[in-house]
Amino acid sequence: MSETQIHPSAIVEPGAEIGAGVVIGPFCHIGPEVRIGAGSVIKSHVVITGDTRIGEDCTIFSFACIGEIPQDLKFAGEKTRLEIGDRNRIREHVTINPGTEGGGGVTRIGDDCLFMAGCHVAHDVIMGNRVIVVNNAALAGHCIVEDDVIIGGLSGVHQFVRIGQGAIIGAVTMVTNDVIPYGLVQAPRGVLDGLNLVGLKRRGVARADITALRAAFQMLAQGEGAFQDRARRLGEETDSDYVRQIVDFVTGTSDRSFLTPGTD
Repeated sequence: MSETQIHPSAIVEPGAEIGAGVVIGPFCHIGPEVRIGAGSVIKSHVVITGDTRIGEDCTIFSFACIGEIPQDLKFAGEKTRLEIGDRNRIREHVTINPGTEGGGGVTRIGDDCLFMAGCHVAHDVIMGNRVIVVNNAALAGHCIVEDDVIIGGLSGVHQFVRIGQGAIIGAVTMVTNDVIPYGLVQAPRGVLDGLNLVGLKRRGVARADITALRAAFQMLAQGEGAFQDRARRLGEETDSDYVRQIVDFVTGTSDRSFLTPGTD
């Protein structure tokens, strides 16, 4: 592990914990409660503040602002935090806020995510691993984003929305309801328009499971009864773990209801 390097123009306040081999570039400002894991690189003009943990081997690019107080008028200065995992790439002008008391007190991001330039992650978001948030997309407060999700550029995700594992959101899309695992959402007002088949194939999902998912989607789209009723029937009939994942998601707790096939 190389030695820690802190540029003379950077401000690292007393109390900050800087791991081995961290590089902090010119004109950065690191607050007193910040912890930065070993091997991370903080480019020039980055602000990291608040009770914020950055994991190992992350890279944060110029003009990102990480850990500043939530953009929530209910926030009254309560003690909350931001946790960011390992090997994340946070590009220019990204903003990520900590939690609020009303939302559990923490914003949490997993490992191996990519936040492209200009995107925003609001307070109390819980995000899994290997998520990609494309340029200028925005996640509102209290969202849950599971593993392997892609959120397209210039898209917006409403407060309290859940996005299931492996789903993909097209560019310039407003998502106001929950998205099932492996769903494909597109159009300006967010239509559930199919499955993320490209993503499934890239991850090496077996053909039999993809076939089962396609049949399940058709049943959800055209079966009898309410959406949750169709999902429950799927759960009684399927032996696919992937379909079961959709069933569990739909029959779980939702604050925003669901995008359903062919509806907006």
